[in-house]
Amino acid sequence: MSARTRRATGRVLLNLAAVVVFVCSVFPVYWMVNTAFLPGSAVKSDTPHFWPDQFTLQSFQAAWDGGFVPALGVSLAVTVLTVAAALIFAFLAAIAVSRYRFRSRRSFIVAILVIQMIPAEAMIISTFRVLDGWHLLNTVMGLAAVYIAMVLPFTIWTLRGFVNGIPADLEEAAMIDGCSRAQAFWRVTFPLLAPGLVATGIFAFIQAWNEFIFALVIMTRPESQTLPIWLRTFVQATKATDWAVVMAGSTLMAIPVVVFFLIVHGKMTSGLVSGAVKG
Repeated sequence: MSARTRRATGRVLLNLAAVVVFVCSVFPVYWMVNTAFLPGSAVKSDTPHFWPDQFTLQSFQAAWDGGFVPALGVSLAVTVLTVAAALIFAFLAAIAVSRYRFRSRRSFIVAILVIQMIPAEAMIISTFRVLDGWHLLNTVMGLAAVYIAMVLPFTIWTLRGFVNGIPADLEEAAMIDGCSRAQAFWRVTFPLLAPGLVATGIFAFIQAWNEFIFALVIMTRPESQTLPIWLRTFVQATKATDWAVVMAGSTLMAIPVVVFFLIVHGKMTSGLVSGAVKG
């Protein structure tokens, strides 16, 4: 077998492996959406339905009427606060750690790594008592504060890598051209950090949107529950697992995530060189 044939065979095998991985990744999502459009009787039947041959929107109506909108509002409020605050604090901390030399700088970096190694579940009781003492249980601010503390170490560490990857010479060149230090930073360095901000924002969004344990402990009132807790209480309220309604609720819960990714998808690579060229 020639080298050219081996390379062609290797490419075919890699493509087949990629197709298998893609199908295995997408099929659970397809099954969720497909089940959401089927009636409960079809879902519970012994015959699998690989497409919605008994199309219905009853499950979506039941999920919508079951308290989806209030839970969506709480989840959006908590997630927006978490992403905004985490990006601001992580951005300032990453700049300080990467661009300036100060006492205990290395200790601060090591502390970020150590904090990430501590399981969040180990701090549930202490977190609950602190929020209870501050009267922040069943509040958006209380849950958002917990999520911000959870995502900050990783976001700081990630943004630090992006800042270190931007040469300080670019700012110095802008200052030679007449910019002040602040102008050089905002006109040159900040646009180059756009991919890093988007990447860390996506991480913070996913963490806040899908988190379950702390929301279950902190948000105990029905009107203050997030979407993951809403799915759980909806199943308990019916005293049975109506998989069609659960899948419909899961599909509705996934829509804001899809919309968010569609918005930021085009910005993942934008700004990579936008600040390095003098206009």
